[in-house]
Amino acid sequence: MEKKNNNPAKISSISQFHSLLKLPKPLHPMISLVDNTQLVINGDLTNNSFLLDFYKISYKFSTHGKMGYGQGYYDFNEGGLMFASPNQLIFTDNEEGAEYGGYTLLFHPDFIRNYPLGKNIKKYGFFSYDTNEALHLSDSEKTIIIGLLTSIDNELHTAIDEMSQDVIVSYIDVLLNYSNRFYKRQFITRKTISHDLLLRVEETLDNYLNNAETLKRGLPTVDFLASQINVSTHYLSDMLRNLTGQNAQQHIHSKLIEKSKDFLITTNLSVAEIAYQLGFEYPQSFSKLFKKKTKLTPLEFKNSLN
Repeated sequence: MEKKNNNPAKISSISQFHSLLKLPKPLHPMISLVDNTQLVINGDLTNNSFLLDFYKISYKFSTHGKMGYGQGYYDFNEGGLMFASPNQLIFTDNEEGAEYGGYTLLFHPDFIRNYPLGKNIKKYGFFSYDTNEALHLSDSEKTIIIGLLTSIDNELHTAIDEMSQDVIVSYIDVLLNYSNRFYKRQFITRKTISHDLLLRVEETLDNYLNNAETLKRGLPTVDFLASQINVSTHYLSDMLRNLTGQNAQQHIHSKLIEKSKDFLITTNLSVAEIAYQLGFEYPQSFSKLFKKKTKLTPLEFKNSLN
């Protein structure tokens, strides 16, 4: 594999994106739906990286070839739905001439800015998922997603009127809501993968909290935990929320409280000493968290056992 270009090209408009891939001009300057069979990656585009100024939602499948998002690659042999937000790094590492099926929806933030979706789109954590965390669709889910993308395409090919933007934005809104539902389903149906990740989370936190040298770095963070199990922070939190009812930060806090209870029960360490043992910079921060989680101060908890 050739070395990837480390200087990403800035793509500021959808028209520029179309031109880069030698596609026909978009029907609308701020939104476009591309039939992926029109995408043929030539030698000039392989091993290149890009920063887009717009959102990109792709349902892709292929008999060969890879496309990278962030720092990873996604194998298109199985197909999947992927999401990229503005200024997210995208790079290609395709076999020259690789062809893809499916569709790619592109839309600029300004297209949805004056709608509730303009603010609500930030709640969809999957725009920050890594490539290997793509949404794998069942046949029925694929039918729904492709149906919505086809409806957007039909609207774009209809004579533009004062309602066109309202209709298209509503389709995007429904598309994202369905995607959110399907991701929640994926966390449940892919139990083996999710369970393995949960076990790795527990093992990583246990090792961290039982290692005095490690704790000198301070409290375990969500970024640290995600990096140790090779998932994105958003995916980690969403996965844990669906499996345990807690996001990643809350899960870390629960482990800290569990460990602190062990110290309070089995040692004569002071509250301050326990706080430092766990990586807290200030004992007051530990006591505040403990009371928030247990409704008792550390000393009240210790005395209640006696």
